[in-house]
Amino acid sequence: MNPEPKLLSSAKYRSEHLPSLDDVIFTRREWLQRSGMGMGALSLAAVFGVDTFAPAGAQAATKIVSPLAPKQPHFPVKAKSVIHIFAEGGPSGVDTWNPVPELSKYDGKTIPGHDGLAFGSPFKFEKKGKSGVEVSEVFPKLGEHIDQMAVIRSLWTDIPAHEVAQRFMNTGSLQLPKPSVGSWVVYGLGTENQNMPGFITIGSKPEWRQASFLPGVFQGVNVNYSPSMQLDEVLQNIRSQFSPLERQRRQLDLVKQLNQQHAAALQKDAQLEARIESFEIAFRMQTEATDAFDISKEPQEVKDLYGKSDLASKMLVARRLVERGVRFVQVNAGGWDHHGDLANALRGRAGDVDGPAAALMTDLKQRGLLDSTLILWGGEFGRTVTKDRNGANTPGRDHNGRAMVAWMAGGGVKGGTAYGGTDEFGSRAMTDKVHIHDLHATLLALLGFDHTKLTYRYNGRDFRLTDNYGNVVKDVIA
Repeated sequence: MNPEPKLLSSAKYRSEHLPSLDDVIFTRREWLQRSGMGMGALSLAAVFGVDTFAPAGAQAATKIVSPLAPKQPHFPVKAKSVIHIFAEGGPSGVDTWNPVPELSKYDGKTIPGHDGLAFGSPFKFEKKGKSGVEVSEVFPKLGEHIDQMAVIRSLWTDIPAHEVAQRFMNTGSLQLPKPSVGSWVVYGLGTENQNMPGFITIGSKPEWRQASFLPGVFQGVNVNYSPSMQLDEVLQNIRSQFSPLERQRRQLDLVKQLNQQHAAALQKDAQLEARIESFEIAFRMQTEATDAFDISKEPQEVKDLYGKSDLASKMLVARRLVERGVRFVQVNAGGWDHHGDLANALRGRAGDVDGPAAALMTDLKQRGLLDSTLILWGGEFGRTVTKDRNGANTPGRDHNGRAMVAWMAGGGVKGGTAYGGTDEFGSRAMTDKVHIHDLHATLLALLGFDHTKLTYRYNGRDFRLTDNYGNVVKDVIA
C-alpha cells in the first residue's frame, strides 16, 4: 500500500474537508431523510428515456448511449422516414379512391341487404397516369401523381367510433394505452438528427403520439403550428430567458457529471436519465428546431407550389423536418366527418388537401427525398353507402368500419397500384382485405422491419405494434 503523504495538520484538515461530488451521492432513503422538503421533486415524470448502457466495467457502466442514435433495420430498404397525413373524421371511400358505378345505379333506392336509401357518389372518377388507376375528380392534382401511389381499397377496422378507431389507427390498440406508430418507428430506427426529436406531430391528440410503456424519449412532440404564429410561440419553453447558451451548457455538464457518479456509486435511474436527455434535446433544439419551422426562408416558388393555407404550410414544414433528419412526422388533416352536405363539404375538404399533398410529393421528388420518404394518407374508418338521415335534402354518410381507403407513396411503394376491392356497392371489403394490423405490418416492412420481431418487453411479455396479428401486403411494395 502506498503510505499516506505527509501533510501539515492544517493542510490535511483542508484536504479532508474540501467539497466533493461524492458528498452528495447517497441512497434514496438517505436522501429522503436529509431532505424532508424534497418530495415535490419526485413528481417529475420522464419525458425522455435511456435504455442502453455499456455492459461492463465501472467506467463503461456510466457511459450513456443515446437511444435516438440511428439504428439499422432488420433488412435493407429505401424508406428512411415517414410523413403521416391523418385524415381525421373518416373519409368516404366511394367518393375519393374507390369507384363503384353500381352504387349510382341504385341512387335514391333501397339496396339489397342494406337499410336506408342508396347514395351514389356525386363525383366522377377518371383514369389517371400510365397506370390508369381511377381517381375522384376531387383530387385533380394528386391524380397527377397516381403512378407513384398505391391505393388500398379494401382496408377495414374493428369499431367505427371516432375515439376508438383513431386510437387503433395510431397505436394498433382498441382499448389499452399502447405506443403510437411513430414511437415504434423511432424506437426501431432512432433518428438522423440528434438536435431534434425523432417524432413530431403537427396538431395531434396526445393519444396519437404516446410512447406508453416505451421509454419516454420515443414519445411524439406536438407542435401547434400556424404560419401566422411567431416562432417563439410555435416552440415554447425551449429557450431560457435567464441563462445564455454557455451557462446552460455548463449547467447540463454538471448535471451529467452528478448523474454519472450516482450511477457508478449507487444505481442507474432510468427516469433521471430521461430527464437529463430531455434537457439536452431542448438545449440543442434552441437553434435548429426554430429554423425548421421558419418557412420564410423558403424560395417564393416553393411557397407558391404549396399554397397559402395553414395546411399547406404544415405540409411544407413536414418536408423541412424530414429534410433535417426527423424520422416520423404526422400532420393532422382532419375534417372528414361528413354526416350531411357531403357533396359540398367533401369537395371542399379534398380541395384543401389536394394541392398541398401533391406539392409535398413534387417537392420531395425534386429534392431526391421521395424515394426515402414514405407518405401515408388515410382516416380512422370509412362511410356508409346509404344516406345518413335517410333522405335529407343535403345527405351525408354515417360511419362504416367494414370498408375504408388509404394510400401510400414514396419510399419502397409500388406506384400505380390499386389493391383490393369491396362488394359491388362499396360497403364491405371483400377482395384482398387489409386490416389495420396488416397496414401497420406493411408500413414497418417498408421501413425494413419484420413486424413480429420489433418488440419491447414490458410487464413480463414482449409487445409489438401489430399485437399477435398482421400480414404484410407485399403487392404494394416495389
